[in-house]
Amino acid sequence: MYPMESARQPIQIITSPADANRLALRIDEQLHEEAREYVRLGRQGAPNSVRAYNTDLKQYQAWCQENQYPLLPLSPVILVEYVTYLGRQRSYFTVQRHLATLAKYHRLNELESPTTNEQFKVFMKGFKLKKTARQKQAPDFSIKELRKALDSLPTTPTGLRNRAILLLGFTGAFRRSELAQLNIENLLIDDAGMIIRLDRSKTNQFGEVEEKAVSYGQDEDYCPIHTLQAWLSLLDRQTGPLFVRIRKGERLTDKRLSDEWVNVLVQKHLGEHYTAHSLRASFVTVAKANGADDLEVMNQTKHRTTTMIQRYDRRRNIRKHNASGKLGL
Repeated sequence: MYPMESARQPIQIITSPADANRLALRIDEQLHEEAREYVRLGRQGAPNSVRAYNTDLKQYQAWCQENQYPLLPLSPVILVEYVTYLGRQRSYFTVQRHLATLAKYHRLNELESPTTNEQFKVFMKGFKLKKTARQKQAPDFSIKELRKALDSLPTTPTGLRNRAILLLGFTGAFRRSELAQLNIENLLIDDAGMIIRLDRSKTNQFGEVEEKAVSYGQDEDYCPIHTLQAWLSLLDRQTGPLFVRIRKGERLTDKRLSDEWVNVLVQKHLGEHYTAHSLRASFVTVAKANGADDLEVMNQTKHRTTTMIQRYDRRRNIRKHNASGKLGL
């Protein structure tokens, strides 16, 4: 007998048509349950998309209630009014997200979306012409600025955690949501460097295997791996959230740090005009300036096209990056 033979389920012998019908019914129920789960996940979408959808929908529902409009179906005329209302405080791109939410809301209720109405499209063309401005991009910082920020951090658990976030966020070209979702078990550190496995990201919403590599720094004081090893020693555990909240008295908790706080951290230590997205923008800019090609950069940022890399490259300062000083005059 094979070692696992005793653990095998006994074969069910079908002795009558009634038995066969009962077995077929159980199989159908299982298939239906699996299918329902797939539909649920498909309707729900990725976690970040769900949060944005729910937030936009709540705002729309509150607006309808305030103005005594029915939620469904939304007429093109009322949609024009709602978009005009949103446009007072929202950018064109944010309004586009709200429209995507409303379109999905109608589709899920098997109704035609008013966003497809031809007259509404004419309205949106004018809205775009009026509202669209050059999209504000997160500014990049220099290596000198980063080192200055790191040098200002205290030698406390909070200072060490913040140091690890800034170094890993920059060298790994992480989004703030990715940093916040990292677990200790996502890290593999050896003599060759560090591999970080991402379970999910903005461009990887279906959980495909995605990894980033981070190298040792030449200066141990600014090395992301040595800093993370010191932070891991302080955590003293093998699993769970990598970056956690710290209470008064420098007491570590097991509660995951929010992605909003990552943005606050960057602005606190690097300057209010920077954002968490500056970590990625600065990585691309510094790497390209130091000779990295697009493929090398894309391996870290996980962008799908070189167009996005060019958009992230901030070497457009007309004083700092100008060919007129290289003419030999």
